[in-house]
Amino acid sequence: MNRDQNSTSVTRQIVTEQQFREGVMPRAQLSKLACEIALGKTANADVKEFAGWELMEANTVIDVLQDLGTALSTMDTAAAAFIEQLKGLSGKDFDKQYMAAELSNHEYLRDFARNYLDNAEGKPTGKDKETWHVAGLALFAFTEHVGLCEKIIAAAN
Repeated sequence: MNRDQNSTSVTRQIVTEQQFREGVMPRAQLSKLACEIALGKTANADVKEFAGWELMEANTVIDVLQDLGTALSTMDTAAAAFIEQLKGLSGKDFDKQYMAAELSNHEYLRDFARNYLDNAEGKPTGKDKETWHVAGLALFAFTEHVGLCEKIIAAAN
């Protein structure tokens, strides 16, 4: 969840179901790793609670995407550097960086899911229909997590 990965700007274009699944997978995997670190590092009850919920979400998204035939992604150098950066932080610095990354990631994913759903050419069928429904549920979760992140960040300031 580095700066490039966290860009909240999603270009409005038609995204195929495969592109959607392959776009979400690496972000879910990275979030899973970040949550596992957060659960071990943070002393902030709100951050810990969010990390627990987010870990459930990431695990579920990864499992569902794999069931739909999406391969796990290889972590790129920017993602690995972000994870190492998180590991080196502690206290409020950790909480601030972790929550800012989760907020940015969920803003991107919310916009990506909305773009996929809004720009599909009709309601899909077959396997595409499964991804369509996953995207609809994910849009809800991504939107909710944006709100949760914003509240936790505001309360910490």
